[in-house]
Amino acid sequence: MFLIDTNILLYAVNSACPEHPASLAVVEQARRGPAPCYTTWGILYEFLRVSTHPRVLGRPWPVAEAWGFVAALLASPHLSILAETERHAEAAARTFEETPLLRGNILHDAHTAILMREHGIRRICTHDTDFHRFPFLEVVDPLR
Repeated sequence: MFLIDTNILLYAVNSACPEHPASLAVVEQARRGPAPCYTTWGILYEFLRVSTHPRVLGRPWPVAEAWGFVAALLASPHLSILAETERHAEAAARTFEETPLLRGNILHDAHTAILMREHGIRRICTHDTDFHRFPFLEVVDPLR
């Protein structure tokens, strides 16, 4: 049981980068493997933002192509989207109390971490070292 972060999705679709094979293996495991895996709408929209942005990627995808990748993920039988529940505010307050120096851009990652806490998901597949700030997460970097 694990959550896939944006950077793994981006590396998985970019065959020109050295991180591609390991990231693609994670995504394929999530799509075809028997274990449940997760992502969030925030992660999927961040993937759409980056994969279609001409100043971020040399050859950005048209939105229809990027959405096609997202749609294929959503059709995966073992992939679920984490969403806020009635426990969200409590999980957020606890996380902010445990990690008091959060601010700015890290709050996007905090939202992901809070959703994971809320749903009892501890493991995140990411190359983003910021997730090490959250003591309740197990960060798995498939690129190391």
